[in-house]
Amino acid sequence: MTSPLSFSKASRFKIGSWLVRFGIVGLVVLVYGWALEGLKVDLQLLQDSVPYMTDFVSRLFPPDLAVVDVAVKALIETVQMSLWGTTIGVVLSVPIAILSAQNLAPRWLRWLATLLQNAVRSVPSIVLGLFFVAATGLGAPAGTLALGIYTIGYLAKFYQQAIEAVDPRPIEALQVVGASWLQVAQYGVLPQVLPLALGYTLYMFEYNIRAASVLGVVGAGGIGFELVNYIRGFEYNKATTMMLVLLVVVTAIDALSGRLRQHLEHN
Repeated sequence: MTSPLSFSKASRFKIGSWLVRFGIVGLVVLVYGWALEGLKVDLQLLQDSVPYMTDFVSRLFPPDLAVVDVAVKALIETVQMSLWGTTIGVVLSVPIAILSAQNLAPRWLRWLATLLQNAVRSVPSIVLGLFFVAATGLGAPAGTLALGIYTIGYLAKFYQQAIEAVDPRPIEALQVVGASWLQVAQYGVLPQVLPLALGYTLYMFEYNIRAASVLGVVGAGGIGFELVNYIRGFEYNKATTMMLVLLVVVTAIDALSGRLRQHLEHN
C-alpha cells in the first residue's frame, strides 16, 4: 500500500516537472519573440511586394534552351572546381582534425587547431573568393582555392567529432603495448573513422557544387559566373536554364552520394 508521504513526493515531482517544461516553453517563446522583434518584419510591405515578386518570377519562364550548351560547359567547370576544392580541403583537414581531437592531441595543440578551424569558418566563402580573385585573377583557379579553404572549416570539425566518438578500447590496447602516437592514430582511430569521414566528404563535395555557383558572383568561375552575368543583363530566361541544369545535376549527385553513404554505413 502506497503511503501518503510517498504519494505527496510523487505529486510534487510531477508538478515540478510540469513547471520546468512550462518554463522551457516560455523561454523558447520569449527568445523567438525577441528574434522576431529584431527582424522588424513589415507585413504590409510584404503584401505590397507580391506583384513585384510575381512579375520577377514570370520573367524567368520559359527557359531559353539555346544556352544549354553554355550551361553544360559551365557546369562541368563547376564540378571540376568542387572536386579539386574538396580534395584540397580533405588533405588539409585531416591533420587539423587530428590535432583538434581530445583523445589524440595535448591541450595546447588542440587549442591552436580549434582556433584555426574557427578562424576559417568565420570567413564567408564570398570573401575567400574575392581574396583569391585578387591573387589569381578571374576564373576557376580562384574558385577552386576558395572552396578548398572554405572546406577546411567544416570538414576538419566533422572529422574531429568522428575521431572523438571512436571506441577508446582499441586505442587503450595500443597504448598499453607501447604504440606510438602515429600508430595509435593509424591503427586505432582510422579504421573506425574512415566510413563516417567518407560520408562527410561526399556531403561536402555535393555542397561545394552549390557553393561554387555562389562564388560566381565575384567572378570565381563556374556556372555561377554565367548565371550572374545573365541576371545582370536582365536575360532571366537564360538564367533559368542555368538554374535548371544545376538543379538536375545537384539532384543526381545528391541521390548518388546518398546511396554511397548508406553503403558505407552498412559496411
